[in-house]
Order: sequence, then C-alpha cells, then structure tokens
Amino acid sequence: MNEPTLAKTYDPKSIEANWYDTWLDSGHFACEPDSTATPYAVMMPPPNVTGSLHMGHALTFTLQDLLIRYHRMAGRDVLWQPGTDHAGIATQMVVERQLAAQNIDRRDLGRDAFIEKVWEWKAESGGTIHKQLRRLGASADWQRDRFTMDEELSNAVVKTFVQMHREGLIYRDKRLVNWDPKLLTAISDLEVEQIEQKSFMWHLKYRIEGTENEYISIATTRPETMLGDGAVAVNPADERYQHLIGRMAILPLSGRPIPIIADDYAKINKGSGAVKITPAHDFNDFEVGRRHNLPLINLMTATATMESISEIPTKYQGLDRYDARREILTDLAAEGMVEREEILENVVPHGDRSGVVIEPWLLDQWYVNAEKLAEPAIKAVEEGRTTFVPERWNKTYFEWMRNIQPWCISRQLWWGHRIPAWYGPDKHIFVEASELEAQAAAAEHYGQSVELTRDNDVLDTWFSSGLWPFSTLGWPEQTNELKRYYPGDVLVTGFDIIFFWVARMMMMGIHFMDGEVPFREVYIHALVRDEKGQKMSKSKGNVLDPLELIDQYGADSLRFTLAAMAAQGRDIKMSTTRLEGYRNFTTKIWNACRFLQMNGCTNTASVNPIKVKEPVNRWIVSEYNDAIKKTTTAIELYRFNEAADALYYFVWNSYCNWYVELIKPSLNGEDIAAAAETRATASAILSGTLRLLHPFMPFLTEELNRKIFVNENLLIADHWPKPVDVNHGDAVAELRFLIHLITEIRHIRAEMNVPLSAKPLLYVRGMNELHERSIFNQKAALLRLARLSNVNIVEGFAKGSARGSVDGLEFGLQLSEILDSNAEADRLRKEIRSLRAEIEKISRKLDNPKFAAKAPKTVVEKNRRRRDKENTRLKTLIKALDRLE
Repeated sequence: MNEPTLAKTYDPKSIEANWYDTWLDSGHFACEPDSTATPYAVMMPPPNVTGSLHMGHALTFTLQDLLIRYHRMAGRDVLWQPGTDHAGIATQMVVERQLAAQNIDRRDLGRDAFIEKVWEWKAESGGTIHKQLRRLGASADWQRDRFTMDEELSNAVVKTFVQMHREGLIYRDKRLVNWDPKLLTAISDLEVEQIEQKSFMWHLKYRIEGTENEYISIATTRPETMLGDGAVAVNPADERYQHLIGRMAILPLSGRPIPIIADDYAKINKGSGAVKITPAHDFNDFEVGRRHNLPLINLMTATATMESISEIPTKYQGLDRYDARREILTDLAAEGMVEREEILENVVPHGDRSGVVIEPWLLDQWYVNAEKLAEPAIKAVEEGRTTFVPERWNKTYFEWMRNIQPWCISRQLWWGHRIPAWYGPDKHIFVEASELEAQAAAAEHYGQSVELTRDNDVLDTWFSSGLWPFSTLGWPEQTNELKRYYPGDVLVTGFDIIFFWVARMMMMGIHFMDGEVPFREVYIHALVRDEKGQKMSKSKGNVLDPLELIDQYGADSLRFTLAAMAAQGRDIKMSTTRLEGYRNFTTKIWNACRFLQMNGCTNTASVNPIKVKEPVNRWIVSEYNDAIKKTTTAIELYRFNEAADALYYFVWNSYCNWYVELIKPSLNGEDIAAAAETRATASAILSGTLRLLHPFMPFLTEELNRKIFVNENLLIADHWPKPVDVNHGDAVAELRFLIHLITEIRHIRAEMNVPLSAKPLLYVRGMNELHERSIFNQKAALLRLARLSNVNIVEGFAKGSARGSVDGLEFGLQLSEILDSNAEADRLRKEIRSLRAEIEKISRKLDNPKFAAKAPKTVVEKNRRRRDKENTRLKTLIKALDRLE
C-alpha cells in the first residue's frame, strides 16, 4: 500500500476535529481499573459550569494533557478525571439574568421552580467549556465526567457535613463575613476583588469623658461606622496615652461613652496612634473586640442601609450607607469634630461579580474548624507526603495554613448543596442526612412530632470542591476506583487557589481518607499575561481568546507555545509573535516530512540504531538519544519549557536543518548500501520523533503518522521512546565539528556580504586528527553547505582572507577575487563610525534625567532596546573588520 503524498501546506482546521473523534471512538481516553499497569491519576480542576475557555484554562489543561499523554504512552493506566463545578453564585446570576429579561423574579417563581430553571439551563448550556477543551485536544476520561451537584457527589457532601458536625468540626457562630449587599449573600475571599481607588481619610475628635477640651484623635475612611464603635484602642507602650487607658471617650453625635483600651493592634507610629474599634464592621476590629469583650453593634441591613436601632440617631436610620456618611460628616463638621480630611489611594474590597463594595457584616453562619483540620495537612507537607513544585510554594501554603481562620461555609443562595440542618420550634438545630432522619431526631428530642424548618442556605462551592479527589471516585462507597486512583499523582493548578482549593482538598482528603493525602505532588504554574506582562482584562482590551488563537494558528501551535513558555516560577508573557514562531515550527516539521516522504524515507525496512555505520546516521542516532533523555527528564520534573526546548532544538536544528541537508546527496548516491541505511535511519528517527512530539502536538503527529507511515495504530496508544545504549562518540565529534565549522563560515559570509553565488577557497591550518577526519570524510557536505570551491591546507593566510577559528582549527576564506578587501574594510569602518555616533546619541538621551522623568516608560524602553540592538550590530561589524586586518 503506497502512502498518499502529503499536501504542500499543513492545514490544522482540516484535521483536528476528525482526529479528536477518532481518539474518542478508540476508547484510549478511558482508564482501566482492572489493568495490571501502574495507575497514574490526575484530578482535573473542575471549571465553573458557566465558564468559557480562557488563557488560564488553556495553560493548565495543556500541561495536564501533556502529562496524561506522556504517562499513557509510558505504559501507565491513566485516569484524567474530568468534571465541572456548579459555581453557586455565578450560575444563579446567569439564570437570574435570563429570567429578568423575561420580567421574572426568582422570588416570584419560588425556590423549587427556580432550581428547575437552573437545571434546564445546565442541560442546554452547561457543557460549553468541555466542548471547548476538546478543541484544545484534552484527552480526559469523558465517560467518567462528574458534576458537583450529581446525586452521588451530593450524597457525599451531605455525609461529610453531618459527620463533621457530629465531630464538632462544623458549628454555627456569629462572626463577620464578606457580605455582598447587591447579591445578598456572603462570599469567599476569592470572590472579593481588591480595587485601588482614590478615597478620603477623615481625622475625627472624640472628647474624653469628664473633660470639656481634652480629645483623642482617630482617623477613618468609613465615618458611617463610627456609630458602632465599641472602643478606642492605643498601644500599651505608647506613653502619650498612658493616662487615658481605662477612661471613657464620648462618641460624637450619639453621646455614647466607649472605653479607651490598650491593645497591640494600635501602632505607635501610625497616624495618631489611636484607632477606633468597630467590631461588627471590620475583620481586625472583630478580633480586638473578642479579646476585650466589646459589644457587637450591627449598624446595617442586608442591603447596606442603616438599621433602626437605639445606637443610631433617628435621622440616619434607613439611609443608604453612603448617604449616611454624607449626613454624618456634615453633622460632625458642624460640631467641630472633624480635624481635617486627606485624599489617599487605598484598596477597597468589591464583589467580583456584583461590582459593589463589600460590607464586613455580622451574621449567624455555619463554620468549619479549619484550624483543627489544618494541623495534619500542614504535617503532611512538612513530612514530604505531598510536595509542591516549585518548592517555594511550601512557604505560601504554610503561611496560609498556620494562620487559618474559621471557614465560613454557608451562602445565602438557592443554587447549591442545601445545608442539611433543620430548626425546631425553639430554634434547636437537627443536622441529619435527610428530613426523615431530622424528624425522627426531633421527635426523640421533644418527645413528640413537631414541625421543622430547613435551613435556607447552601454550602460554599469550595466545600464540595474540597471533596473532589475522592467523591468523584465513588466515596463514601469503597469502590475499586477509589482504592486504585486515590491518592492522585499530581494536581496541576494556579497559585491563586492554593488556599481556596488545594488547602481544602488537603484538609478534607486527609480527614476522610484515613490520613492519606489527596495527591503526592502539586505543580503550581504561573499566570498567563499579555506580551507586556500586564494582567489580561476586558477593560484593557488585551485579552487573547484561545479559541480564536486555535482558529488562526492551530491547537498544536498554541499547546507548544504554552509549554515552551511554562518556565517554573515565571509568568507567561503571551504574544502572537511567539505563536507565529511555533506555527512555523509545525510547518517546518510538515515540510521535512514531505521531503522525506518524497525521497523514500518513510516506508523502509527497520534499522538497528546500534549497528548503523554511516557517520551522519550514527550522529543523528546519538542526537535523538539525547533528545529522548532530555525530554523525558524534563517532563518528569515538570520543566515543560525545557522539554519543549529540547524537542525544538532537536527537530528544527539537528534533524531538519542539518541531518536532512547532510543526507540529501547520499539518498541518490552510488553507494546503495549507504543510501538504504540512511533511508531506514531517517525513517526510524522520524517515527520516534513523532512519538516524542505527540504529548505537545497530538493532532499534527497523528496526521503525519497516518499519512507518511500508513500506520493504522494511533500514537496516543503507542509507546514512549526509550534511549538505546550506543557508542557513537567518534561520529558525534566528527559531525559536531563539521556543523560548527560550516556555521562559522556562514557567519563570516553574512558579515562580509559575500554573494550566495560565490564559492571561495577555504584555507586551513593547525589541523588535528579530528579536524582532518571531519573535513575530508565530510568534504562533499562541507563544500555544498558552506558554498566553497575547495579546501587547501596552508602554513599562512594570503592577504584578502577573512579569518576565523573553530575548536582550535584556524581557517581563512580567500575573498580577494570576490571582494575588494580594502573597499570592504573602508565600508566597515564608515558603518562602525556611524553606529558609534548613533549609540552615543541614544546614550546621552537615556542618561538625561529630564528625559527619564518625562518620557513614557514605553519610549524609554524602546530607546534602550534600540541601543542594545545597535551595540550588537557594532560588535558584529568590528569582528568582521578584524577578520580582514
């Protein structure tokens, strides 16, 4: 059967969808729980069901798929567990907006009917991101797809909550939460966006009780909260206020006395050294209030209007918080209690979805004793049972875990896992797995049947996500999958959710899985930013859409770009220029394969790489061996950029640029045995290279494997190449020297502007045995690739020779009959003078303080880059002149 000739150009669009369908139909995405192979498990971080693919997704899922495809080829039984998160707030907002467009309010529908609408939306639109992941080539085990609201996973959530409540790890408490007054729910810290903005700081005076003219000064950006002050705090070491500690200050406008307390929270050198303490409206103040048993005065309603309570004067009651601020400031100024105001830049917390300022609000909520759960999770990392890559993220993990606060797990939403708690007539709480069990518990408690009211709140999304590594495997049932694939081998994720997700999985996994960690390694990748290093955002107009990039450049080009730029600990500065470069790489591979196919190098007999005789073949076998070792080691160490670099260098440089060029004459030469060996070697190395490239470029490699090798077997299920034990050192040294020599000759030709058609004579002197063997064994290749007429051994170099040296060999190109050496030297001197003047001009500008102060940073940077470029050019010209003199 003859293979069809490859098309002249590679068109990703024409093949990607077909290959993905082929993989799906093959069943190779699926794990094999009954296999005798060593398992390899990766839990896919479940994207929000509302989500669409963005560049962060593209990075994390590319790296995960790369690992999955590599380990699948390495013979492991691979599970890449996919799924989506129900995304409480995000999903509820999407459906509420759809209903609002029809003039329907969810409250008019009622809870059950609204939830039905959400499920309808999920059925129609909830699979978008998984379809998009297929465009990227993600080879997840889709038949095991999970959703955090699936019945089995929901049962796991209920069991977890009930058990933790009985263990005293879940409890109800009145504490401050991040309250969103628009969405009317508590939100997690991850859902709070800290926005820097211009604000005002007001310096206010509180009169000391029992005096008429003695005051203590405090500063605040939120004067509307002063009505809830419980104290004024000063540092116990602050000598200025020693006489006031224990006395009372009079709260302006309300006339309520509050104590002056000593607490280290007040800093001597910050402001006046005295701070107002409002325990119900500031997280730090709440802790101070608990230490000193201060009253908790909740000033606001759920919608951030002022409460109707005795602590608030009537005129402010019912006002919006900002209207109240204006009124309070006006009245304080009228009483002479405003010392001054100043403008400052500060960070204000906003809801990332609502866009409104978040209010620290005192509320009865459900909490997890995170401090207790954190202890074994900290120990697991200390003991190395779970390791972070890069290791420096250990510090971040420990810092968060050792300072962990109670975890608020209740949300005032309808969509999500409803809290399995019921309230009796006297508000006694019954936490049970079902309403029937709650009624039975209540009957036993009260001695009769009573009416129960279920808690309206749902659980924080991170609660169910924390169970992901084991709930997706069937827990609480002791399934074969749970026994085989827990713990997972690695979790791949971004650093922004180490605390929110990684820490919670560690705590929950260790607690419910008999002390076993959920994953052995955590690979933390960086962020994808724009080409200038700025965070991508719609407002900046710098967002790159991965689907558009796939349409334009192909999935493989995007995947390889992301892998090549994924250096540990370094953010990715994504640019279309890099994408274009790696698209050219796919083109390079395609063209090389097409040439080899047309020259009979893709359908030949197998070859033993240990026994090849031709130096060029022995050299490429050795280079291929090195590429296998470097790529394998780099992937195992999560050094994806090094793996990509090793492959790029081998394919582009060693194989395409040199090997293919070096073997062209022998393919049609008179030595039939050498030609046959070369064809077989070129074919074998190309076949292995496609396997090495497959985890990075799955679509392209499958297409080439099928088209040029007429191979019905799929690369996705092929074996990962292993290096062979060869000793081709003499051939490697010979070819490497030849390549260095040709490269240096080409540099000289470019520097000296030698025409391509010219074929100068090469003079050499000082040859050792390797130089001589390389030059004369590979003379035909040297003359052809360096465009030379001949090689002569000499004792000295004639005038008009452009000289150089490589690995101890001195050589000269005889250019006297090609170039006028004097005229060329004059040209070089003239260009050098011009360049030096230009560099000096740019340097004067950059050294001018006024220019540095007034010019935009982009202009300054542009001038720096230009100077660097001119300096590089200057060095090249000076080197070229030295060759002539």
